Amino acid sequence: MILITGATGVLGKETINFLLKKGYPAGNIIALVRDDSKAADLKASGVVTISGNYDNYNSLLSAMKGVEKVLLVSGNDVVKRGSQHENVVKAAKESGVKHILYTSFHRKNETETSPIAFVAQSHIHTENIIKSSGLTYTILRNNIYLDMLPVFLGKVLETGVFYPAGDAKSAFASRNDMAEATANILAGQGHENKEYNLSNTENISFQDVADILNAITGKTISYLNPDSTTYQKALAEAEVPAEYIGFFAGFAEAIKQGEFASGNTDLEKLLGRKPTSAKEFLTNVYK
Repeated sequence: MILITGATGVLGKETINFLLKKGYPAGNIIALVRDDSKAADLKASGVVTISGNYDNYNSLLSAMKGVEKVLLVSGNDVVKRGSQHENVVKAAKESGVKHILYTSFHRKNETETSPIAFVAQSHIHTENIIKSSGLTYTILRNNIYLDMLPVFLGKVLETGVFYPAGDAKSAFASRNDMAEATANILAGQGHENKEYNLSNTENISFQDVADILNAITGKTISYLNPDSTTYQKALAEAEVPAEYIGFFAGFAEAIKQGEFASGNTDLEKLLGRKPTSAKEFLTNVYK
């Protein structure tokens, strides 16, 4: 039995869909869901759904009865997720789970000087408690999703690429590819106590993004590389909530510092094919 947490989120649900496509028995998949009303499609496919959440320890214990593998999809509550993940790892240990997989993230700077330390700290903490738990583990170091580019770009066809990332390159990879690779690991063998870098085989800059959009749309789209203060002021004037401004600015600075550049990746090997390129992804979004 496999338990997928965050099963109604995009990554969790797509991982389940890939497991089903590969012929993994639906009845051997348990989906942990916070909101049962969002799980109708999972139920229709034959997947077992159990209501629970990372804050409810007893619900985690109930969900993990008879489970051999758990996919811990990282929570989206940056403040609370360190303790939430501790609950999942502790429940997995108590329930006799044999193997836990965790969706962490790709990084280079693990100190408090990182511009995204507010994100990194809980991931590093979770990796450490998993390794110290004695559970067999697989750590997935997911790079930034290609799916985040439209979020970072905003009204790009009107304003151009306005993002303070300098000329640094990053190995953005699609969330869909990461879900497929995760499903392959869950359904496969030989992944025990390993850490995988799920990055693309290409590294691109935001100037490259502008060039791709030019080719796709036939418009002249410039790359504007403002300083961080100017960027944050522009977001504030566009009435972007303050917490999101800090998030966007932090990731921009991390990209600028090369946090998400990658010279090697396990994604192609795990997929058995080349990952989706930025050009392919952006063409699907903006064509």
